Amino acid sequence: MPLDAAAKPETVHSACPHDCPSTCALEVERLDAKTIGRVRGAKDNNYTMGVVCSKVARYAERVHHPDRLTKPLRRVGEKGVGREAFEEISWDEAFDIVAGELKMRADKFGSETIFPYFYAGTMGLVQRDGIERFRHVMKYSRQLSTICSSLSDSGWIAGAGAKYGADSREIAESEVIVVWGGNPVSTQVNVMNHIARARKQNGAKLVVIDPYRTPTAEIADMHLMVRPGTDAALACAAMHVLIRDGLADADYMAKYADIPVEELWDHVEPRTPEWAEGISGVPAAEIEAFAALFGSTKKAFVRLGYGFSRSRNGAVSMHAASCLPAVTGAWQVRGGGALYANGGIYGIDMKLIMGLDVRDKSTRILDMSRLGPILTGDPQDIGDGPPVTAIFIQNTNPMNVCPELAKVKAGFERDDLFVCVHEQFMTETAAMADIVLPATTFLEHDDMYVAGGHTHLQVTKAVIEPLGECRSNHQVLCGLAERLGADHPGFKMTEWEMMDATLKASGLPGADEIHAKHWYDCAKGSAAHRFEDGFGHPDGRFRFKPDWKAIGEDYRALPEIVDYVAITDNADEAHPFRMVTAPARTFLNSSFTETPGSQKREGRPEAMIHPDDCTALGLEDGGKVRIGNANGSVVVHVKTFDGLQPGVIVVESIFPNHAFEEGIGINLLVSADAGPPKGGAVFHDTAVWLKAA
Repeated sequence: MPLDAAAKPETVHSACPHDCPSTCALEVERLDAKTIGRVRGAKDNNYTMGVVCSKVARYAERVHHPDRLTKPLRRVGEKGVGREAFEEISWDEAFDIVAGELKMRADKFGSETIFPYFYAGTMGLVQRDGIERFRHVMKYSRQLSTICSSLSDSGWIAGAGAKYGADSREIAESEVIVVWGGNPVSTQVNVMNHIARARKQNGAKLVVIDPYRTPTAEIADMHLMVRPGTDAALACAAMHVLIRDGLADADYMAKYADIPVEELWDHVEPRTPEWAEGISGVPAAEIEAFAALFGSTKKAFVRLGYGFSRSRNGAVSMHAASCLPAVTGAWQVRGGGALYANGGIYGIDMKLIMGLDVRDKSTRILDMSRLGPILTGDPQDIGDGPPVTAIFIQNTNPMNVCPELAKVKAGFERDDLFVCVHEQFMTETAAMADIVLPATTFLEHDDMYVAGGHTHLQVTKAVIEPLGECRSNHQVLCGLAERLGADHPGFKMTEWEMMDATLKASGLPGADEIHAKHWYDCAKGSAAHRFEDGFGHPDGRFRFKPDWKAIGEDYRALPEIVDYVAITDNADEAHPFRMVTAPARTFLNSSFTETPGSQKREGRPEAMIHPDDCTALGLEDGGKVRIGNANGSVVVHVKTFDGLQPGVIVVESIFPNHAFEEGIGINLLVSADAGPPKGGAVFHDTAVWLKAA
């Protein structure tokens, strides 16, 4: 992309919209009304502190990519072919076709035959969640949004009772930092900045708990290399050591926990490090050393990620890991405690944006992670209602990211399914659409953002003009609403008006005030974030005995008290390997697979396989391996790697389907089973076989 070297960039503030807990405050170089240069982390924000990941730093690659969609398209060729199968049409034509198809199907089958489908391609509250207002007004099928955080939410809430935790900026004051089930070097670089400060200032020790040697694990003082899905066993054994060796804080538990330390000891006494070694593969001596280190200081901070929860027992694992600071009383001091996400601090009244005032709770709910079974008519999913005959998609690429891709593909191939996709690029999903609408990037529209990894609310304005005829999510929804007669105040407002009204209804400063200051810190104060006045349950106590039934209907397999449960897709003689599909460093879901920088770094899909397994199977580094289970099989190249246990393989994702030899990606192998107690995708809970290809 040629940029005018003589142009003097103007620095404009914005916020990263991508599905990462950091939601970084940004400084964007604006070269002219249509062009950006570099993107940097905002220096004055005391979480971002001038740091941003490399993929967002080179965002100009994405905004100004020559393959950006710029005009509405109608498919005139075969599904799945790509751009050459489409012809350009006007926005009026596109709106008329989409509205006509939705109305015709709703009249014939009932409104629940329409499934508006979305997720977090943008984390902006207006542009992401406005589709819910469209859904509720029209009484279309509702969506159970399980693909990312349902399992981790369940596990954290089970113990803490509220979705917030210790302030991440206090990591710099910590003496022991545990990164559990995350890889912030690749996925949340700001965390590493605060960890680096703690190591420099306090001599802090970094512990990483992860099934493979990630870039974060490579720089850790201690890496506990667990088998996938066994984290709860490790946590229970650590609690055994903490109590056995007098490192538990009995007084803290008496005041803040639902059971005394003696009752917890009765439960974890048989859960020794040797017991956990047999389950997790982590040597007992390493578990002993970890527990001793964690219990050596109150300034022990557990940064809990999402990855280890994406398993059938993921909620149980999250709960067990979150118990450790409640055992030692680490919550009592700055630099101690735990953080999963801060979504519960903001108190945003989403009624206007989401149309909650017109939501009909009798309308059926479809689990987004089970899109394949839904589109192929599984009675378990669609129940007594009509088949899904139309799907309208924003902010996600299900043909690439959903479990059981073969069923997803079969569903989209149905001749009777009408598909409209609002997208920035011709993704795998867009290629299956009947109508494709060109979407703005976050730099081309107004929005507001909350964060999981920090405490700032941010309000942003468009930095540059929309490319071509691109329109924002909000504009598209308003255009469809007008033609369908969807009556709601939100469809008659601009994005800015909606944000301002929402913020004021939430008791917060208005949009202009927050935008002028770039961000608004919603932190509750250090003591409140450390639950000094009690945890989020009615009795104010942390729960070692979770009420799983209150969280979700599928609770029966979950333990009465913190524990490990073997409800994963366990390896067996036919499927002797356990597979993890962790995120590739420069892709972040499927959002950056088009950019040259990401493509150059990631290269091709590879399976990380232990050298002993390669020898046993006759596999060579750089050769090919076929990986399979009952859902199908894929072929990838072999990367011999000793940074995981034998019997475990890692295929970093998400590469586009076309990167695989047979045109379908790694999520072909991932089950659409819903993790208890209330659903959740199980991306890292897959038993497979391997053979040379």
